[in-house]
Amino acid sequence: MKNPLVSIIMGSKSDVQVMESAARILEKFEIAYEMRILSAHRTPEQAAEYVSGLEQRGVRVLIAGAGWAAHLAGVSAAHTTLPVIGVPIDSSPLNGMDALLSTVQMPPGVPVATMSIGKGGAHNAAVFAVRILSLLDTALAERYRAFIENMAQEVMAHSNP
Repeated sequence: MKNPLVSIIMGSKSDVQVMESAARILEKFEIAYEMRILSAHRTPEQAAEYVSGLEQRGVRVLIAGAGWAAHLAGVSAAHTTLPVIGVPIDSSPLNGMDALLSTVQMPPGVPVATMSIGKGGAHNAAVFAVRILSLLDTALAERYRAFIENMAQEVMAHSNP
């Protein structure tokens, strides 16, 4: 995609079905993004090189989804100053708890904003990216406010009289 503001990376092809939830939200907000499969363990050099070059290409937020040991978000945060949003994926026998702990337990000075496990986490990662990008884009901020208002109206439409 031309001039992406958000990069979505994931550790394996099997993670695509989860991370597509993030892509759908970015599309809803008309935010350019790109998706790549890179592994902190199987392609560490390629992952580091890719992440290191994001800022120079105009990317402003990185969303990293991974399961099992889930080091992708943390390794990415070590190679960029961009905000990194981690999405633990429930692909292991531990149903994503291992990925959650690997993503959230970062050492001081290497922050990763960590979302919930699975598709809901991918959805919220994209919404959080929208919030970040809205800080410097008033038109996007207005679309985000409309999104929030729409959610509130949907809840109220289904509430008891």
